[in-house]
Amino acid sequence: MILCADPDAAARERTADALTDAGFDVKHAGSLCAARDSLDGAAVDCLVTEYDLGDGTGLELAEDVRERSPDAACVLFTSAPLDEVDTDAFGSVVAEYVRKTGDDCGELVGLVEHALAFRSHTAYPLPDDEDARVAALEQYAVDPAELGGSLDRLTELATELFGADAAAVGLIDAHTEEFLACHGITFDAMDREDTVCTYAILDDSVTVIEDVAEDPRFEDNEGLAAANIRFYASAPLVTPDGQAIGTFCVYDDEPRAFDERDRELLSMLGGEAMDQLTLRRRIRDAQRGGRDD
Repeated sequence: MILCADPDAAARERTADALTDAGFDVKHAGSLCAARDSLDGAAVDCLVTEYDLGDGTGLELAEDVRERSPDAACVLFTSAPLDEVDTDAFGSVVAEYVRKTGDDCGELVGLVEHALAFRSHTAYPLPDDEDARVAALEQYAVDPAELGGSLDRLTELATELFGADAAAVGLIDAHTEEFLACHGITFDAMDREDTVCTYAILDDSVTVIEDVAEDPRFEDNEGLAAANIRFYASAPLVTPDGQAIGTFCVYDDEPRAFDERDRELLSMLGGEAMDQLTLRRRIRDAQRGGRDD
């Protein structure tokens, strides 16, 4: 979906019509407040916004959009000269600038088409509901210290249960995987394109790769080779509304088999880890509710 924000009703209609004619699904708003309201529950692929929205700026709106959809393309389509746009206050949240000059919708449509095509060509596959998945993750992101060692105990249990070298629990955001718990091996945050888990969240069930070195997706992955990971298995961490936000993984330095019972047990560990994250989320929500009261 493309969100078009412009307080000038005629200009907004003209822009929305051009984007609709190009085959895009367009929602439009006449103010910053109205645009923010339209973000609730909506996945935005691209924002096209005027700079002056009356009750705020297009850069403020771009910042809001990027918080919800980190990969969204943002275009400032404005009559304001670039030197009048206060970009310093918001860093690089706006990726493109197009000055309104009359016959300008053709340039805008071409730019939007290019931006969305580039966005979809990542170095790794994305789930069909990626924007909703990342939005759901924000509710479960947690400081590992808050977990009180509960996930550490689960990863230690996993290594003993499966006779594996290591186990880990990771959350996968738009660009990286952050590890909440590790046993037997320590992972810093990893670029998403370098992790096996970014492929595993595409599968609803347990993922097993008996020999990582023989999988063409990872044959040039220096990080996996350096960590001496030859076997990988993981269960997705799935929220109550069905979003896979991370994985519970086990690793070994030798190729090996993983039978049906192993898969069942790993799925149970993944479910327990997700229960722990859900519990922490509910505690935080209750604490916020108490402060609001």
